Amino acid sequence: MRMGEKPSLSCCVCGHRRKILAPEDGLEEEPMSQSPTQALLGCDEKQKERCVVGLRDAWWFAHSLPERIGSATSVSSTVINNRLQELVRLFKERTEKVKEKLTDPDITSDEESPTASPAKPALPTAPVPPQGEQPEGEKVAEEEHYCEMLCCTFKYRPWLDRLRNYQFPSSIDPLTNLMYVLWLFFVVMAWNWNCWLIPVRWAFPYQTPANIHCWLFIDYLCDLIYLLDILVFQTRLQFVQGGDIISDKKAMKENYLRSQRFKMDLVCLLPLDFFYFRVGVNPLLRFPRCLKYMAFFEFNNRLEAILTKAYIYRVIRTTAYLLYSLHVNSCLYYWASAYEGLGSTTWVYDGEGNSYIRCYYWAVKTLITIGGLPDPKTLFEIVFQLLNYFTGVFAFSVMIGQMRDVVGAATAGQTYYRSCMDSTIKYMNFYKIPKTVQNRVKTWYEYTWHSQGMLDESELLVQLPDKMRLDIAIDVNYSIVSKVALFQGCDRQMIFDMLKRLRSVVYLPNDYVCKKGEIGREMYIIQAGHVQVLGGPDGKTVLVTLKPGSVFGEISLLAAGGGNRRTANVIAHGFANLFILDKKDLNEILVHYPESQKLLKKKAKKMLKSNNKPKDVKGVPGDSLIIPPKPDTPKLFQAALAAAGRTGGKGPLRLYLHADLIVALPSVELCRLPGVKREVKEQLIGSTPWPGKYPGRC
Repeated sequence: MRMGEKPSLSCCVCGHRRKILAPEDGLEEEPMSQSPTQALLGCDEKQKERCVVGLRDAWWFAHSLPERIGSATSVSSTVINNRLQELVRLFKERTEKVKEKLTDPDITSDEESPTASPAKPALPTAPVPPQGEQPEGEKVAEEEHYCEMLCCTFKYRPWLDRLRNYQFPSSIDPLTNLMYVLWLFFVVMAWNWNCWLIPVRWAFPYQTPANIHCWLFIDYLCDLIYLLDILVFQTRLQFVQGGDIISDKKAMKENYLRSQRFKMDLVCLLPLDFFYFRVGVNPLLRFPRCLKYMAFFEFNNRLEAILTKAYIYRVIRTTAYLLYSLHVNSCLYYWASAYEGLGSTTWVYDGEGNSYIRCYYWAVKTLITIGGLPDPKTLFEIVFQLLNYFTGVFAFSVMIGQMRDVVGAATAGQTYYRSCMDSTIKYMNFYKIPKTVQNRVKTWYEYTWHSQGMLDESELLVQLPDKMRLDIAIDVNYSIVSKVALFQGCDRQMIFDMLKRLRSVVYLPNDYVCKKGEIGREMYIIQAGHVQVLGGPDGKTVLVTLKPGSVFGEISLLAAGGGNRRTANVIAHGFANLFILDKKDLNEILVHYPESQKLLKKKAKKMLKSNNKPKDVKGVPGDSLIIPPKPDTPKLFQAALAAAGRTGGKGPLRLYLHADLIVALPSVELCRLPGVKREVKEQLIGSTPWPGKYPGRC
């Protein structure tokens, strides 16, 4: 009997063979002319032996069928049991994962991808007006800009509308309000008009009946500015009382009325002009207008507070002091010459040329004590000249000293920079440091000074309170540090404390920021410049270039057990300014924030695992599948099905083996057959375990 054939009975009488078919085959039995017993008796010994073998095979096939069915059932139950246990295990793992996420929402898994938020319904679009029509709102807006005057229509400018609708503030902050600084500028201009022009009009004959109306117009315009300053601005200035900022109208008015400023302002506006009707227009009657000096000093303080280079204004102001003293001296010299008589002596002004220029020239030579002046002749001239010399020496020395202080304060930083650089060069020369190192040190000093204007930023903020230093640090660094994945979800106050510990360091081109294998104790934030990460076999291949705002080395702050070693070389591509956070400073901060410390440790572990595990070639991020989809049908099994279909067989598939060629067979039948390789069986059956060989023969 060939392997794979069904047992059959051979009849020696009629020569017919009858196959033993299963009931489900659905094939009709072939008719037999004789019974099996008669056929067996009518056969010879050889044929009888063949018939007995066939009957034995048929008996084995019939009696082993229940056993084979039970074996297949046991195999299937084992597979189902194992699969159910696997499903229970996967469900438990997923439950633990969800529970961990619910208890600590800040911990995110690398394998999870955020779910897409539901799409918002589109807003209803406004109906499009027909052509030739404009929206109703635009029509009203355009009509508001037009006004009719007589027979014409004019269009208002938008800034005119804003000017018409402007409301004056009920209270003014004198420290921060720029509008108040602008108003003080006009007040100071009016004060300067009085201070500079009153002596000129009193001493020199520049005020005549022909131009008196111009002088009076500007005088009363300055008086109007003084009056508005008293009634409108000074009564609205906020003030501090008991640590509170008072902005009540009545309280602000009472505070101004009780101040020394109000008394001086009243003296400035004394109505001495009524004496014009008695003594004529005498400019000396307007001398009280020069007493509004408080506005001048207040303007200086407010202007210096908003200027970036206040020392320039200080130099100009000091120069103006010197010019004003010369201006007053020239006016006094012309008055003394007129008192003695113009050209009466060689000492007085002779009346030739421009009187103001000639007198100003004499005042410069006198106050600066240049010499070369004619000697005074009369007692009045001698006393006047002595007072001039004493005043000139005192005023000029004060001006020079003040100018030196202004210039010295403006160049104090540069002086400190030069002193540090000279001391460093002297130190390097003493210890015979190589020239290459000295040149790099000099380059660092020069670049740091020219880029920052100082050598150490922390020294500048030492005198400020912690709150102000924190505000400055937040404005400079918070936008960068808040984007670091390691610190997201941490306590906000912890990040604020961390910002105050950042140090600014400048790296020169090709300087190593960190080297591979060294112990990492700092985190770096790039403020300016670029750094390159090197790798490859030779360690010189540029893997990535980090730009301003990038952060690296953050895992080293919390890594332990050898995980805080640098994994690559990082060098500065050009001049780079980096902020550095030291590990020691971070540990001192985390002592006060235990919850943030736990969170940072968990995140550091996850980031280390993600860096160490190999990257998957394929895969879609998402939750792990508990019930994976069915694998595709093996190509060999599909070929077997196609071959079986071409044979035209009916009923369930059977197995025919010819030199290990598999045509078709259910998995339970295939696993029992010898001569079939295990790899082929696994390809056909999948992961179904093999029960082993069954006794019997095919």
